[in-house]
Amino acid sequence: MALIYFVRHGKAAAGFGEDRDPGLNALGHAQAAAIAPRLIAAAPAQLISSPLRRARETAAPVEAALGRSARIEHSVSEIASPMDDLAARAVWVRAAMQGNWSDLLIAHQQWRRGVVDTLLALPQDSVIFSHFVAINAAVSHALGGDRVTHFSPDNCSITIFDNTGGMLRVIELGQESETAVG
Repeated sequence: MALIYFVRHGKAAAGFGEDRDPGLNALGHAQAAAIAPRLIAAAPAQLISSPLRRARETAAPVEAALGRSARIEHSVSEIASPMDDLAARAVWVRAAMQGNWSDLLIAHQQWRRGVVDTLLALPQDSVIFSHFVAINAAVSHALGGDRVTHFSPDNCSITIFDNTGGMLRVIELGQESETAVG
């Protein structure tokens, strides 16, 4: 059994429809520093991060305290939109979040499977720094649902799973908030 602490990144300096890879704003950095002690106390065997700046910057206080770097894992990155235009991306993701996985492209369903497979393959307690939709992909799978959005994890919320016996189980949902994507 591995406990998986799935952390949503801190408050980004720009939204999904404004910047492809924003870092954290000042509040986001403060949020990352505030959750670091809880994650350090969990004594994770490994740290994993999405390659996106906001996730990597959220990981930084934990990396510094533990003296090791997070492994970059593309499978826990943000869901890819089927278009490049930033404004259209924001419209697409808002619509996708209101629907079901079975309504999305096969590529998005495969991406969801990749998130889940990554969590199931973890042999030791781990902290993953990731994104709203990736966390929901894991929650949806663990609860046996098809909805894209099961809950609204706040910035720097920590959702805890275990992967005993090849099954993903939600132990604790992270703190929720209203999330504006755009």
